[in-house]
Parts: sequence; structure tokens; C-alpha cells
Amino acid sequence: MRAVIVFESMFGNTQELAAAVGEGLRTAGAEVAVSDVGLLAPGTLAGCDLLVLAAPTHALTMSRPQSRAEAVSRGADPRQLHSGMREWLDGVDQSLPTTEDRPAVAVFDTRISKARHWPGSAAGAMARALRRHGFVVAARASFYVNDVKGPLVAGERDRAEGWGSALATGAPAAQHVAG
Repeated sequence: MRAVIVFESMFGNTQELAAAVGEGLRTAGAEVAVSDVGLLAPGTLAGCDLLVLAAPTHALTMSRPQSRAEAVSRGADPRQLHSGMREWLDGVDQSLPTTEDRPAVAVFDTRISKARHWPGSAAGAMARALRRHGFVVAARASFYVNDVKGPLVAGERDRAEGWGSALATGAPAAQHVAG
């Protein structure tokens, strides 16, 4: 199995979890590529069997230019300002132009733990956008940070690695989904 993980990360938490999901996939025998959404090289998705998308939740959905600017004003990496998952998903049909080229997809987001039970999430928004583009979303999860900048809630990195392993082995994803 060849998996590609594409992430958007403002403070590094989503990136850390994307790496953990990748480790879980590798442990289960998958070949894995992990890329920042703004640095994804053309052709990376060719031959991909599983696409995992990851993004932080901003105002109950995927980031927008305004919410990324707010994150940068709070200390996020300014290189993340101009590209996000929302914009990448708008052009996903150009990356995979035919239905036959579309891999299975899993999505996850990062959320502040105190907002655990709030409606709306980047994962839900990504899943809806992917369905509009004809993708089937096989798994969805949320992982938690203690505050906007992090750090990760204790145990979330291990949970992300386990989720990645479950994705590779086809284990029921529902047992790994939170939020």
C-alpha cells in the first residue's frame, strides 16, 4: 500500500500528528509520503492507494486566509499564511483528474480539547468537500491540543499512530475516531 499524508499546520501540532499517523502506517507495512499542503510536489498522488488529509480546526471548519492571518499574528509560521487545505481541495480535481485515479481517503483534524463537544470541525468540512469532488471518505478522526498553540493532549500522538496502523490494516476506523 502506498499512502500520502497531506497536512496543513500552523503551530506544528497537526504536522506532528501527521508524522505519527505516517509512523503507524509504516509499522503496518505501508510506503508513506508526508507533505505540507503548500509544498506538495506535482505527481505525488500518482499511484497513491490511501490519501490522508489533516488540518487544524479554525472557527469550526477549515482555515481561511483570515484565520491563518490571525494564527500568524499569534506566532504561527508566516509561511503557512497563503496556502491551506481549503484552497488545495478546490484544485484536487487537477491533481487526480479521473475517477479511477482516486484513492481511498481518510481525514483528521486537530481541535482544542475544551471545544471537544462543539459542532463543526476541519475533518467534517474536508469530508464534505471531498464528497463533492467524488471521493469516498473511509475514515475520520479528531485529535486534541491543550490550547491554540498546543501542546498535544497527553496520549494523542500514540492515538494518532494507532489510527494510522488501523488505516493500513483496514481495522474498523470507528473505534479510533473521537469527536
